[in-house]
Amino acid sequence: MKEFELKYGCNPNQKPAKIYMKDGSDLPITILSGRPGYINFLDAFNSWQLVKELKEALGLPAVTSFKHVSPTSAAVGIPLSDRLKKACFVDDIPGLDDSPLACAYARARGTDRMCSFGDWVALSDVCDVTTAKLVKREVSDGIIAPGYEPEALEILKQKRGGNYNIVAIDPDYVPEVQETKQVFGITFEQGRNNFRIDRELLSEIVTKNQDLPESAVRDLIISLITLKYTQSNSVCFAVDGQAIGVGAGQQSRVHCTRLAGGKADTWFLRQSDKVLNLPFRADLKRPDRDNVIDGYINQNEEDVTADGNWQKYFTEQPAPFTKEEQRACLDTVDGVALGSDAFFPFSDNIERAYKSGVKYIAEPGGSIRDDAVIECCDKYGMVMAFTKMRLFHH
Repeated sequence: MKEFELKYGCNPNQKPAKIYMKDGSDLPITILSGRPGYINFLDAFNSWQLVKELKEALGLPAVTSFKHVSPTSAAVGIPLSDRLKKACFVDDIPGLDDSPLACAYARARGTDRMCSFGDWVALSDVCDVTTAKLVKREVSDGIIAPGYEPEALEILKQKRGGNYNIVAIDPDYVPEVQETKQVFGITFEQGRNNFRIDRELLSEIVTKNQDLPESAVRDLIISLITLKYTQSNSVCFAVDGQAIGVGAGQQSRVHCTRLAGGKADTWFLRQSDKVLNLPFRADLKRPDRDNVIDGYINQNEEDVTADGNWQKYFTEQPAPFTKEEQRACLDTVDGVALGSDAFFPFSDNIERAYKSGVKYIAEPGGSIRDDAVIECCDKYGMVMAFTKMRLFHH
């Protein structure tokens, strides 16, 4: 396939639209079902790069859930605890632990379930049946992978009345070293960001605490590779083999940290007894449960426990999840990793990170206030590495 005509571009008024190879060669993809759009392909190609790089860096199957050209989460194939399975809504799947790819998907899709609603999924490995069954029951726009088991492909083709977007990509495809894009009719050209993120990148530890365990190395690598494909400015919290809070596209660094930290907090609180034991009505759909859980934790638009409201969601009225109870729960969290795509200009980022259990940090360094940031890390016994590498992505 030399080119693929799209229904329209970013918006319906932007026509004509297509994808093609500038040198006239075949596209490195095969469309097995559906008709992906412009934004679908932006998500597909960015997400594929992320999981391919994660797999190469850590040697584990990787999955990411993408929305609007940024990941909601990314994860590697580590088995889930029973509590985590329940929080991710996958405790009813037999044989989940037998598929590392399905475990990675359960983590990535289950982390920020509100943001991953209607996502694009990328798999580092050939899609197996267990993973396909998990994908099938979630609201999703499409999926990209290096291949699909025959039965898994048939399962996925049943989504969206047979119109689910399924794309296979050549895993051996290597893009040109130089890349171009147009803005306002003006062509930009730059070298691709082929910088390798690995253990060596974390060797310059600048804090008094120098103890960086391998689990933290893994989580920092997940955080940094996730940031490499996240719209900047961006900050990413990670723990236990998965990104748990992504703060993307903010103009202020501390707003990135607050956004990512808030998502990480929600992730931890989802695993609390009060949330796991909510008495949901049997007829409440999965996306509705996600919204109710978010409302129960964050108490935003609606008090879901109030008279006249709780009856819509629960079989009995649950007690509110007070801020004091939430803080007590979060105070038990420790060992979280945090990556930043550029340096922290102020120590307020560290103060916010500490509230979400951050113990390990990787950032480029180079701020005139590095000393103040390091001093704040030392105050909390954190470990911080300077990577000397900015990871902006636009």
